[in-house]
Amino acid sequence: MAIRIRLDVVLAERQMKGKELAEQVGITEQNLSLLRTGKVKGLRFTTLDKICQILECQPGDILSYIDDDAN
Repeated sequence: MAIRIRLDVVLAERQMKGKELAEQVGITEQNLSLLRTGKVKGLRFTTLDKICQILECQPGDILSYIDDDAN
């Protein structure tokens, strides 16, 4: 998939644990783990909005696009 999840990087920069973020966003740690590893097929805008509010970041800080066909 060409979309990469950079949530671990942003969490490290903010010195925040995944468990804390999951609690504040209102999702399970398991769902956050799936998101962090890129094993999700979709992400609700409401969830992305809450993550960005809590981490004080932009969606582009968490998501990046890599053109897999460019290689």
